[in-house]
Amino acid sequence: MEKSSLPKEPEAAPQGRIPSPLGWFEQRVDLGPIREFIRHKAVPVHKHSHWYYLGGMTLFLFIVQISTGILLLLYYQPSESNAFESVRYIMTQVRFGWLIRSIHGWCANLVMALAFSHMFSTFFLKSYRKPRELTWLSGMMLLGLMLGFGFSGYLLPWNTLSYFATMVGTNIAGAVPGLGPFLLRFLRGGDAVSGATLTRFFGFHVAILPAIAAPVLMLHLWLIQKQGMSVPVSVEEQQRRQGTTVSQIRFFPDFLLRELMGWYIALAVLAGLAALVPWELGVKADPFAPAPPGIQPEWYFLFMFQTLKYIPAKIFSMDGEVLGILAFGLGGLVWALVPFIDRGPATGNWSRRITRAGIILVIYILILTAVAYVTKASK
Repeated sequence: MEKSSLPKEPEAAPQGRIPSPLGWFEQRVDLGPIREFIRHKAVPVHKHSHWYYLGGMTLFLFIVQISTGILLLLYYQPSESNAFESVRYIMTQVRFGWLIRSIHGWCANLVMALAFSHMFSTFFLKSYRKPRELTWLSGMMLLGLMLGFGFSGYLLPWNTLSYFATMVGTNIAGAVPGLGPFLLRFLRGGDAVSGATLTRFFGFHVAILPAIAAPVLMLHLWLIQKQGMSVPVSVEEQQRRQGTTVSQIRFFPDFLLRELMGWYIALAVLAGLAALVPWELGVKADPFAPAPPGIQPEWYFLFMFQTLKYIPAKIFSMDGEVLGILAFGLGGLVWALVPFIDRGPATGNWSRRITRAGIILVIYILILTAVAYVTKASK
């Protein structure tokens, strides 16, 4: 007689004994598959495995960013007349409000720094190769959404720097061929940066972008768990020559404890910056005042901003700024499609050229960002 294929029901607690919370929950939800997954999940260990921790640290700081943003939301008022005053109230009247806002401001910058580091480490380790193309694409979408969070949240304090930086940023969006006028009015809610722009950016920052980011983040994490950590091609080649296999450690508790140490380091850096270098509020925006000299966007947009400054006004009777924006758009598309471009042998000439192109891109970003800061300091 065949045995039943139905899952065995968890045993009930003995009569008169109160079940533990976990036991009570497991009587109603089968946790067996989750336990089995955790028991068998392993992470490769090699000379490049320390790069694995960047993704978890980025996720941790993103959660901190969401948590502090919710706390700030309790007091923030998204209107032209009250935005600046509500932020000043948070910093001066709300207990530890200055610290929460400082954590939120510094955390936004650390998240972007870790996200870019995670992206480039994935690129140079070639972790985007088959079958992880969708993981790379979902990660690129998350990076784009983070840039959107940074751009939309920058205006919310409604100070002079954020006001004129937003004006510069929306003007660049308005130069996009064909869609420029539509994008400009869509972002600003009118022809100029005003209270309508502030309200619109607030909606982007707390509703629209989170609604898009949540499912993309869940997809990204699911793909990582489904496919596991990628082993670099160089490590696989070395193991193949030696006739050995890549060492592994258990995800729980070995890798998770190491991951937590990365979270502690990120938290320590964030706490130190927030406490020792509090995030400043500046001066309230005045739309009728002249723009202060040296207005620049946040550092993660600086290399693009500086590049556009070097492009001539006219190139073959075409607007130089328009050509620059088109070049950045095309470059971003090519970067997102790298898994489908680099499909040959990882040790081949084509793959090595792509790696060298990535190194040149990193150097270019670093140099242009440094030049932008030096130029601003010299003014």
